Amino acid sequence: MSTFWRYLRIQAFVLLCGIVGPIFLVVYFAMGADPMLGWMFWIGLLITAADVLIALGITAAGVSSSAKTAALEQTGVLALAQVVGIQETGTRINEQPLVKLDLQISGPGIAPFASQDRVLASISRLPMITSRKLVALVDPMTGEYQIDWQRSSLVSGMMPANFTIAEDNQTYDLTGQVEPLMEILQILKAHNISLDNMIDLRSNPGARHQVQEVVRRAVTPQAPVAASGPVLTPPPEPSTAQRLQELETLRATGAISEDEYTAKRQQILAEL
Repeated sequence: MSTFWRYLRIQAFVLLCGIVGPIFLVVYFAMGADPMLGWMFWIGLLITAADVLIALGITAAGVSSSAKTAALEQTGVLALAQVVGIQETGTRINEQPLVKLDLQISGPGIAPFASQDRVLASISRLPMITSRKLVALVDPMTGEYQIDWQRSSLVSGMMPANFTIAEDNQTYDLTGQVEPLMEILQILKAHNISLDNMIDLRSNPGARHQVQEVVRRAVTPQAPVAASGPVLTPPPEPSTAQRLQELETLRATGAISEDEYTAKRQQILAEL
């Protein structure tokens, strides 16, 4: 979508919300610019000008965000962002809770690092967040990143991951298998293949062969081998205090019922 059309859509929405300004101007001029209604002209003018400035600001922010996303898609690295903590912020935007995530981010070509991010825990995002497995696009030079919710839905198991290999005449289910799915996502990104509901790689033999190798390797039991390099250990399991805090957050955001909260809290305390 072009910047101009984006602006027109936002401007129409802002004017709809702040329609008092244009109404005052229409009434003022419809009454023949009556000096007694001069206040209506100036107030209407100020409100309308504010509407225009707000729309321009929102458009600029959206364009900047889109440009950043496009740049990360071109040069960024796909990394696994493991959620090691979820905290409530007490803020809601459009009736959706804003939560703070503690993340451990690691990926090819970047040094693992910890970060915090504030995200809207919408109904569609909450299962990904609680699965603790997200995908981030990371700038390897600056360390800036964005959570990629579409790819996260695949890695977290929210989206089925079925791969059909014609040569084997079989369909393999890799749903929830983080490592092979991350590798497949990196292959698709390298070949500029977007993640749609259905991907047909027959027209791209290179990507097709690479994905098939990953799928076959994932479904074939591998013999254990000695580590020949540094091993990345997974982040430690969250402490009891962290688990209780996250449980409080889930209850506060309405993700779980009061009965589910009570039962889970008793389970955590019983494990002490």
